Amino acid sequence: MISYNPKDWFTFIFRFHKSDTFRELLPMIVAISIYSGIVVWLETDILKLGENSHLKNISIMHTTLSFVISMLLVFRINSAYDRWWEGRKQWGALVNNCRNLSLKLNAILKGDNQRKVFFAGMISNYPFVLKNHLRNKVNPAELKANEKFNPADIHLGMHNPNYVASKIFEETNTMLNQGVLTQEQMLFINGELSSFTDICGACERIKNTPIPFSYSIFIKKFIFFYIMSLPLTLTFGLGYYCIPVVAFVFYALTSLELISEEIEDPFGEDDNDLPTDTISKNIRKSVYEIFGLELN
Repeated sequence: MISYNPKDWFTFIFRFHKSDTFRELLPMIVAISIYSGIVVWLETDILKLGENSHLKNISIMHTTLSFVISMLLVFRINSAYDRWWEGRKQWGALVNNCRNLSLKLNAILKGDNQRKVFFAGMISNYPFVLKNHLRNKVNPAELKANEKFNPADIHLGMHNPNYVASKIFEETNTMLNQGVLTQEQMLFINGELSSFTDICGACERIKNTPIPFSYSIFIKKFIFFYIMSLPLTLTFGLGYYCIPVVAFVFYALTSLELISEEIEDPFGEDDNDLPTDTISKNIRKSVYEIFGLELN
């Protein structure tokens, strides 16, 4: 995720970065400009259509459809941002629950440093396996090993967040059977234990449920036919000046669609995705501080 000062907006007008939509759309902008130039040339120099041409009346259609397309794009980008924000809320909940579980277990496990090391490692491992699970990858090097967990056991053929959560559940159940945990204390930490699976399921729902295919295709077709018909009417009032106007309208409309496509899956590694790597590191740092352990 890009860190920036939202108040320093003027410098961004002349700044380009690797995920900027202008870079991605540049070939299409050039193609649209060439197409617009051809349309203007045909209408003015070859066909010599004047102000009385019936093609001029197509502008009435554009006036009507401009409201429709603006409403579609507003709904599109709002739905994408809702998914991005929902993902951020889930990861915010993960931060809080990891800290709360660590605080409760640290109070319960006074003097039991062996179990503190286990829980500190496993609780802080969970965000790392979750972020990689949402990216369809594994990275055992990020995980903390202990006598009951080997990072080499993590692989793509399994549900890694469930595997790590099961290790935490197994240890708490062992503590309950051994009398280290009472029934009341188990209920005391049960909410945080269950939250791992709840948060994972919510993130999977966001990732695996894109907007309906027909809706996405309809917006793209709508923008395409709107732009392709735009030079037919602007030629009479602007002449060759309609070329940059059409190119700019294409850039504005298509950029909104591209931005929506990028942020509707907020768990990847694009510049505008959630900073899950940083959040995972911060959780690990907080957990080890709560348990009073040194982070190596």
